[in-house]
Amino acid sequence: MSEVDWAKGTLMGMAVGDAIGLPREMLSKSRAQALFGVPPMEHALLFGKGMISDDTEHACMVAQALIATENVDGFASSLAWKLRFWLLGLPGGVGLATLRSIMKLWLGFSPSKSGVYSAGNGPAMRAPVLGAYFAFDEGRMFSYVRASTRLTHTDEKAYEGALSIAHLAALARREGELDLDTYFQDLQEIVKDADLAKAFQLVETALREEWTLEKLTELQGWQKGVSGYIVHTVPACVYVCLRWGDDFREAIEQTVMLGGDTDTTAAIVGGVLGVLRGGADIPTSWTEGLMEFPRNTSWIERLAARLTERWDSQKKGDAIGLFWPMLPLRNLFFLMIVLSHGVRRLFPPYS
Repeated sequence: MSEVDWAKGTLMGMAVGDAIGLPREMLSKSRAQALFGVPPMEHALLFGKGMISDDTEHACMVAQALIATENVDGFASSLAWKLRFWLLGLPGGVGLATLRSIMKLWLGFSPSKSGVYSAGNGPAMRAPVLGAYFAFDEGRMFSYVRASTRLTHTDEKAYEGALSIAHLAALARREGELDLDTYFQDLQEIVKDADLAKAFQLVETALREEWTLEKLTELQGWQKGVSGYIVHTVPACVYVCLRWGDDFREAIEQTVMLGGDTDTTAAIVGGVLGVLRGGADIPTSWTEGLMEFPRNTSWIERLAARLTERWDSQKKGDAIGLFWPMLPLRNLFFLMIVLSHGVRRLFPPYS
């Protein structure tokens, strides 16, 4: 696999997963099926088109910060400024912990002090890019994931969860496959939190003993969908990647069918599996169906190419420009679509 592919696969995989999962976000599995039907899935946000949310936007900001800096402190500072200005664009979806943290950044708190005590899944959605980029440098991967996490979240669960996803993406790039034995052996050195360790133990048992998805869902407490709690989000994503990692479409669809925070879980799964084959098996209809500006598919591909150049040269470069004045208009348009979906959910058919 060429070095261009891993970066493009990561970012495009996140974008399409995000967009496919977005219309079903926070719906239970049964309610989502009543409104949108069952797989095969295509874009369903607006007339067969899809848009990205904060999950992909954060991944792109991470890539930009990696390109433009040379050390972890510079990375944290750059990402902090990107988050500040991202909020000024009035994005349609901001997690509470992330919002509070960015407000602290604007008030003058340093990137190492801006995080709030939360175990939300925000750091996990920034992790696939970091894992893929530092696949051959574990020490730096740990430090960059820590810096990315503490910008917004200080609960150790959030860090361990994000690191678990980064490590999975690193394994995908480094080995070209996702081996269950290797991953869970390595995980013992990453996960120390009791709740997260228990959730991962259930996932490992489910994979080894070939449990039904229904059994795992019940034992993990996902009956109403996978929540934004890191202890739910990350094990769910790991399970899907290790079970359906040889089929990108199937993996994304199975993730979305779990319900809950579907744009984030599908974005994470898409980012990890995009590393695995460089996005070669992402359905063409999913990439062509993205209706985005200014972060359109062409922009994301150029960003991926620049990230690959950064990794090859090991010298900082110029980040890809973004037409910032367009963002508030784009976000207003996005918000109107999301609100229309909210109204639509009030009406039949019901589950």
